[in-house]
Amino acid sequence: MNILLDALPWPDAAALPAPAATSAFRIQWAGIPWMQREALALRRQVFCEEQRLFDRDDRDAIDDAPQTRLLVACSTLAGLPDEVVGTVRIHEGAPGQWWGSRLAVAAHWRRHAQLGTGLIRLAVGSAHARGCREFLAHVQMQNVPLFERLHWQQESVAELAGMPHALMRADLRHYPPCRHPESGFVLAGGRAA
Repeated sequence: MNILLDALPWPDAAALPAPAATSAFRIQWAGIPWMQREALALRRQVFCEEQRLFDRDDRDAIDDAPQTRLLVACSTLAGLPDEVVGTVRIHEGAPGQWWGSRLAVAAHWRRHAQLGTGLIRLAVGSAHARGCREFLAHVQMQNVPLFERLHWQQESVAELAGMPHALMRADLRHYPPCRHPESGFVLAGGRAA
């Protein structure tokens, strides 16, 4: 008997429960449209719905700049990217000066400490491979200790979106250039919270 797989009813991925565990995560540039859509949806979830820093959407002119890149952390299924569970964006603000912003990890994966760290590592490493001489980010104050452990230094404090943020600078000596961010790297998996 021949059954056409296209005729089977497939559940909507958004309606499925979060996975209890994944064998690995892929950290990479978001080169596929579904990854970009999910990264932007995750940002809206974190910055608009959870933190209420923005009303409906956190997108701004930086998102539309041609040099801006979205990076994603994806859980994997059978070795293939399955769900965006983290994201960050990078852009070159001036020649040699790169910025990271909108770092977000899905609530049910925040206990997996390596997701944010992996996104930061790829963000700085991929910019470093493209001529970055200075990498900066405005970081929410509760995240300053994480960035300091990752060899960043606080430069100043400013209020952004009604909340204090530290301007921080990465020590590029701790971030080797990543020349292939489209494929990125793999992190060991873990359990969702």
